[in-house]
Amino acid sequence: MAYPKLLGALCAATLLAAPAFAQDWPQRQITMVVPFSAGGPTDTVARMVAERMSADLGQQIIVENIGGAGGTLGAANVAKADPDGYTVLLHHIGMATSATLYRNLAYDTLNAFEYVGLVTEVPMVVTARKDFEPADFTAFKDYVKANADQLTLANAGIGAASHLCGMLLMQALEAPLVTVPYKGTGPAMTDLLGGQTDIMCDQTTNTTQQIKGGTIKAYAVTSPERLELFPDLPTAKEGGVETMEFGIWHGIYAPKGTPAEVTERLSQALQVALADEGVAKAMADLGTAPEPAENATPAALKAKLESEIARWKPVIEAAGVYAD
Repeated sequence: MAYPKLLGALCAATLLAAPAFAQDWPQRQITMVVPFSAGGPTDTVARMVAERMSADLGQQIIVENIGGAGGTLGAANVAKADPDGYTVLLHHIGMATSATLYRNLAYDTLNAFEYVGLVTEVPMVVTARKDFEPADFTAFKDYVKANADQLTLANAGIGAASHLCGMLLMQALEAPLVTVPYKGTGPAMTDLLGGQTDIMCDQTTNTTQQIKGGTIKAYAVTSPERLELFPDLPTAKEGGVETMEFGIWHGIYAPKGTPAEVTERLSQALQVALADEGVAKAMADLGTAPEPAENATPAALKAKLESEIARWKPVIEAAGVYAD
């Protein structure tokens, strides 16, 4: 019978095609989807690494901003994209929290993507309008507790880094502030700068220039240690708020079914980008640092996502605030 021979030939052809595909890839530009608005902190991180990855891959990576629904709209677009390596997603911690925040997601967070690697983990800063009354973090905590119903807390929308940080802040201080969600980080920061809102907790990539310029007031950072960028700012843990020790980590994903050879090649390009002195300096200027090579891998990103979904699920459920 010819069938066994035909089956064997097909299997051999498949085995030969996979490495050939990887060797020939990429042949055209790659789209890196950022599920938030242009100019925001996640967009900043994406553009830092995309240019250097492009140079290593020999094809341009263009950043496309698909905002909306707390980052889930852009993620859903990538989940549905062809699994050929020409569409990838750069998302932050919201990839983990959306699994609980959204009870009717259009995709299965853990199983709709292939993993490329971790990029960076950005600390958060507790900030306020420049004329906010408290002088330091201790006074800030007391003032917020005493005036919770009169103070406004800005965020960039449900699922945004500023929303998550603000949620932890309110839980830690047992102070239910009046939250004001915006459609993006830009408008939220604009109103904080203008004094229309009182408090905002956001990434150093979005707050550094304003803090240095004195246009907003900074009280504490969420990193384990003080930042070289702001050596006089205490950590939240130093200020007695241990539950606020966290960062906004970023990772790169590809649609499920993308060949392993392609995700490995993307991971290699990411490692090259993160080892670049220019990238490291650009990140340092914004209070963050590249992940080491061992974290810029598919296995490390998958493990991080799994652990963070488990970490945030009880926090979100305790708050009882969902996006749908």
